[in-house]
Amino acid sequence: MCRPTYYTIAYEINPWMSLKRQVDGARARLQWERLYSLLTRRLGVRVRCLPPQRGVPDLVFTANAGLVHGRTIIRSNFRHPEREREEPVIERYFKRSGFRVVHLNPRYHFEGEGDALWVDETLVFGFRFRSEAPIHEELARLLGREVLPVELSDRRFYHLDTCFCPLDADTALWFPQAFDRYGRRVLERLVPHLVDVSEADAARFACNAIPIGRAVVMQAGASAALRRRMSHRRFEAHAVDLSEFLKAGGSAKCLVLRLSGHP
Repeated sequence: MCRPTYYTIAYEINPWMSLKRQVDGARARLQWERLYSLLTRRLGVRVRCLPPQRGVPDLVFTANAGLVHGRTIIRSNFRHPEREREEPVIERYFKRSGFRVVHLNPRYHFEGEGDALWVDETLVFGFRFRSEAPIHEELARLLGREVLPVELSDRRFYHLDTCFCPLDADTALWFPQAFDRYGRRVLERLVPHLVDVSEADAARFACNAIPIGRAVVMQAGASAALRRRMSHRRFEAHAVDLSEFLKAGGSAKCLVLRLSGHP
């Protein structure tokens, strides 16, 4: 994770961001600390913090830093120049932390765990708005695992982790309308139990959640119907208000990068 010391809306690179709707810095810091406390104190997660950097406001969204596998991080190649400033910061931190840093083909964009999520031994790779399709072959070679590309179709859900959340090897939250027809078929074949998320819940970033065992940390405000469907699958929602981060098109999952490799 990375504390939101310098987090602000400094540019507009997705449909949620607006320079006219600025962040309340004090409130953002309080919301982040509550998420950190929930993860570490209540749920027992070990968290390491990437030091914030002035002039790099989206560094707080560490999910986009890369994809960790063992002691290797496959570093992101950001699509937007505004976020390219994060790349050297990420690289220095992980090298100092003893990770091997791998670079992908610079011709193609890849935005880390934002577009790459494990379902058991299979990596689901979302492409179109931020990451590019050819990267899936390079990921498969580097990881030695099956990588299934799925195309995103709704600009509001520009990263895979905004519309798809694997909860375990058999269950995932998803907003089906965020995928093209082929992508929906791929996910329906891969995941035995897909829990549909309504458009209203998807717009509250209900899919941008952090699964920890049977606990699921997610944005406050999820509908009672969604919480019931999760409960039927024996998952418990842990709500946290991250409304200041929604202003940049992110929520709980965007604020964390899993360091333990694939779950």
